[in-house]
Amino acid sequence: MADELFTDPRLAVLYDPLEADRPDLDAYLRIAEHLNARTVLDIGCGTGVFALLLADRGFEVTGLDPAAASLDVARAKPGAEHIRWLHGDATALPPLQVDLVTMTANVAQAIVDPGLWHTTLTRARNALRPGGHLVFETRNPARRAWESWTRANSHTVTDVSGIGEVASWVELIDVDHQLVTFRWHYVFASTGEELTSDSTLHFRESGEVEADLLTAGYQLREIRDAPDRPGKEFVFLAQRPAQ
Repeated sequence: MADELFTDPRLAVLYDPLEADRPDLDAYLRIAEHLNARTVLDIGCGTGVFALLLADRGFEVTGLDPAAASLDVARAKPGAEHIRWLHGDATALPPLQVDLVTMTANVAQAIVDPGLWHTTLTRARNALRPGGHLVFETRNPARRAWESWTRANSHTVTDVSGIGEVASWVELIDVDHQLVTFRWHYVFASTGEELTSDSTLHFRESGEVEADLLTAGYQLREIRDAPDRPGKEFVFLAQRPAQ
């Protein structure tokens, strides 16, 4: 089940203007180009920002997301007709043979259920052609990013076209071993209405992720740093064996 931020139409339209700065996507684009990928499956595509960036560069793209409201935002964007949009999680994937599967931002960590996580890795592998690649990121738990998730550190006011000013901030709710739960608040200046969205992320150690990839039938090519967030992220590049 996706978070309210992605499933509530009133919040889904806020995602792009509130997350307008996405330097992380440039690194994913460079990886796709370096691997000479032509076909890409973007799991957790959300409002389609990365899928549309890929399509604009000539890639053949399939975008998958469990949140219908986010997909509605994506489908309304210029160029969206060039992308195949699929509603659901990895269990809803039809037969595919792509060169590259991506999970950007928090997508991998948002899959907190161990069974669904393993299924996602397995279904992504099945969607890859032999020799194809999977790339995704997870936050380094040693950096304890959640300690800075406070209103004081995150409060912003954004003027959203057609909506007006929206104040937003995050607060930490719970830390239960590797599961970290937090709540985003959104206050609409025009009406005074406040909406919230709760999220949980799974902060896996890099060794755990490596073991999960091997179990799912991948060869781990590399664990690299995120160039826009050095020391804060693990970026996993794995490959479906050629034979």
